[in-house]
Amino acid sequence: MSAEGAGPAGRPRLGLCFHREAPAADVVEQARQAERLGYDEFWVIEDCFFTAGVPLAAAALVATERLTVGLGIMPATARTAAMTAMEIATLADLAPGRFHAGIGHGVQTWMAQMGVRPDSPLGALEEVLTAVRGLLAGDELTTEGRYVTLDRVALEAPPVPRPLVSAGVRGPKSLELSGRCADGTILADFVSPDYVRWARSAIDGGAGRIEGHRVTVFASMAVSPDGDEARSALAPFLAEVCASAPASLRRTSFFADLEARAERDGWPAAVEGLSPEQWRSLGAIGTPDDAIDYCRQVGRAGADAIAVFPDPTDPLGDAERFQRLVGSRL
Repeated sequence: MSAEGAGPAGRPRLGLCFHREAPAADVVEQARQAERLGYDEFWVIEDCFFTAGVPLAAAALVATERLTVGLGIMPATARTAAMTAMEIATLADLAPGRFHAGIGHGVQTWMAQMGVRPDSPLGALEEVLTAVRGLLAGDELTTEGRYVTLDRVALEAPPVPRPLVSAGVRGPKSLELSGRCADGTILADFVSPDYVRWARSAIDGGAGRIEGHRVTVFASMAVSPDGDEARSALAPFLAEVCASAPASLRRTSFFADLEARAERDGWPAAVEGLSPEQWRSLGAIGTPDDAIDYCRQVGRAGADAIAVFPDPTDPLGDAERFQRLVGSRL
């Protein structure tokens, strides 16, 4: 199995994310830029109904020589388990040891739009992860589950080494499932060090946890010598995410107070009132020193890799600035 641990000198591996709204044709240049700048990883995003992750990952793998390319994340029920395993195996064979797959529940409203919303997202994800990892390992599987049915299915050419398969999940039951059914976990939506510690505890607390389980953090990024300018740039997006209150934000020490202010003044005003220290716990946001501190704290909390989202209006320039100001000093 291909298993990337921490980056140089024990720091978390540093990755760059490809925005879901970006034109597909941009993926080659951005992947090559990430490799030139010294990033360890490059992640493409598959969200409904934007660009598809499999062809984006294939293009990025072929365009680069060193980078690990990740796909975050494939909805578990959007494809059959056998097709998911075939696609992952093909991508892994394009660049052995350099592909990292992500599978998750998917946004359930999107799954309903496509007619593939499971009655039990947890059950569906467990069956899919178990089948996909088994097929990638070279097993012949016959199973008749609630969501996965296979009749003597085996891949003709299982990938060597077997790629990592991580689960993109949030809540405690899903995290426990990830710990025993996946090689790693992908955390997103303004991930704080407190949330990473809590997630690690949920992952590690279940029976049958897979050894060497890797945690990847997708982090928002806005860095400027003027920290207030960087924070203001991300304030509207944070207010939008806060309104849906994902588990990552609810695990911050100050979210209850933030929510109370929002009930009184609205989310935009509540977010504007966050202190630089609070912003620093939510992403690589603020001054270069703020961003460095965030990456180090998240690493100490248990993250093995951090993949940042550059400014979508200038992803190439932002990726270069971040690597020069932050990545080179981690």
